[in-house]
Amino acid sequence: MSGSLVVVGLGPGSMDLLTPAATKALSAATDLVGYETYLDRIPKTIASGRRHVSGNRVEIDRARHALTLAIEGREVAVVSGGDPGVFAMAAAVFEAIEAGDPAWRELDIRIEPGITAMLAAAAEVGAPLGADFCAISLSDNLKSWETIERRLHAAADGDFVIALYNPASRARPNQLGRAFNLLRTKKSPQTVVLFVRNAATPEARVVMTELGEADPALADMRTLVIIGAAATRLVSRNGRRPFVYTPRAEHEVVR
Repeated sequence: MSGSLVVVGLGPGSMDLLTPAATKALSAATDLVGYETYLDRIPKTIASGRRHVSGNRVEIDRARHALTLAIEGREVAVVSGGDPGVFAMAAAVFEAIEAGDPAWRELDIRIEPGITAMLAAAAEVGAPLGADFCAISLSDNLKSWETIERRLHAAADGDFVIALYNPASRARPNQLGRAFNLLRTKKSPQTVVLFVRNAATPEARVVMTELGEADPALADMRTLVIIGAAATRLVSRNGRRPFVYTPRAEHEVVR
């Protein structure tokens, strides 16, 4: 079987953060398959293969199309924002393989990782993910809100730093507010909350606030929200935004 498929993580936005391995995979592809917004990010100087554009929220159809191209002998790159294994296209590809043509299982398939949004967002402010953390998507397109609530409760009870993906969209304007209300029953109102929009791009914007005052209207689909643990700290700086970090050790930091 001569075809292959690679799922490529483009990183959070800036092409400076596209890995050399991902660049090599894109350059070698005869066909690129992806959501239009992500395909548009890839310069033709990097990838000259034929582009197969699809809309948002059709991940399984996109994966099936890519696998069909690969079985025909094409060298296919499925593109995904951030890291393809984090709320993205890698899982969709394997879901399609599991339920689809048995021949797809014999293809040469690999994943090229990328920098996921929570890592880029954390880097904008310091090291808020320096201790135990978790990632939760607030999108209830593929799972129930009851499941999301259960996971938020568990993360709060465990005092994890929480990175919230997909916090808001035009179709889902209320989820983040509901999440904040739930977390306010579990965590201190002084808990650090970070809204990081367009992380790792020249348009990056950070809003630093506390859980008691956090305004869900500050978030959209380009925003990653980080909610600190009890130990998350601010390091003040004269006239500049504080650094934010979560100590690695459980004991108090020596001053």
